[in-house]
Amino acid sequence: MKCHVLYEVENLLKNIQPLKRCHILCQYRYASSNTFKFADLQVQLTSSPKPKPDDPDNLLFGHHFSDHMLEVPWSADKGWGKPLISPFHNLSLHPAAKCLHYATELFEGMKAYKSAEGKINMFRPSENMARMTSTAKRASLPTFDGDELIMCIKKLVSIDKEWVPRSDKASLYIRPTLIGTESVLRVDAPKQALLFVLIGPVGAYYPTGLKPVSLLADPKYVRAWPGGSGNFKMGCNYAPTMFVQKEAAAKGCQQVLWLYGEEEQITEVGAMNLFMYWTNENGEDELITCPLNGLVLPGVTRKSLLELAKSWGEFKVSEREYTMQDIIKGLKENRVKEFFGAGTACVVSPVEKILYKSQWLSIPTMSEGAPLTMRMYNTLLDIQYGRTQHEWAVPVE
Repeated sequence: MKCHVLYEVENLLKNIQPLKRCHILCQYRYASSNTFKFADLQVQLTSSPKPKPDDPDNLLFGHHFSDHMLEVPWSADKGWGKPLISPFHNLSLHPAAKCLHYATELFEGMKAYKSAEGKINMFRPSENMARMTSTAKRASLPTFDGDELIMCIKKLVSIDKEWVPRSDKASLYIRPTLIGTESVLRVDAPKQALLFVLIGPVGAYYPTGLKPVSLLADPKYVRAWPGGSGNFKMGCNYAPTMFVQKEAAAKGCQQVLWLYGEEEQITEVGAMNLFMYWTNENGEDELITCPLNGLVLPGVTRKSLLELAKSWGEFKVSEREYTMQDIIKGLKENRVKEFFGAGTACVVSPVEKILYKSQWLSIPTMSEGAPLTMRMYNTLLDIQYGRTQHEWAVPVE
């Protein structure tokens, strides 16, 4: 039986020239299949639920996964298939799948939080969807309607709601992923893909919590460059950083401060955006972060902190380029106040030292208790855990 809408389209086009009518109908069929629909979601529940972690306050990040997952297949000739929630399982991939050879892969990182009253909220999921579809275009993977995926994720979370920790030290991590699965060893856009979503309870990304970190700043390593893909959340951006991360650890640092260009522009720290709070050379208190110039990821936490700071109206808020020499000069003149990373996994991470050209630079973030860093951290957590009512907290049920 024909879809009612398609029947109406055909009826409206019945007096148009046959060849043109066929062309219009083909375009309509393609448009109607370039996103999946929450209304088509199918659910298969597990008959063997897994035991949940005993202590939600001591969860390791990324080690636990819930009972179910979401999958949506795609092919160039048929478009998106029906979304399916089914018991958690391994994927079956052809050894020639393009994601394994040409890194046609991307992912997102999101969280859901349980309030003291037991309500579950997601944090700004539309921002993640906007970034995910933007990355899909850059990776030559299929795009979709982000609102439809949000509704599917809400259903997945509601089914596995008992996996959302009842703790203000833990949350439910949500990992939407899109991979090219076509089994052809040819460097071109994949004609088959799979979107899937994993969820699982997580604790703090850094087991030490908000203990300040030390950074390695080595100009010989570059994470991103103009015109590249550093501003997209692709797996290929992360593998090359792991070697440098190991070198940082060997030198007593927890993360890498990524620099760019001859002027050694400050970009990101590890997989986080970076903020500096200082008194600038004009005598103004200023919160500064790298602009979205292609060198940094457009982080959801980054955007949220900038919007919060602007709403307070207490100091200057800037998205502009700044360099290692700006930091060194600011430190010598006692103008640097706080330095911190920001991201979904950790929320904020204060910085206390930078190892730069074999010399340690001491950052006074914690000297007065990091008041701005802690204010931002607590403000976001209050929104995420429902202690403060805010439009950024999107109810799951």
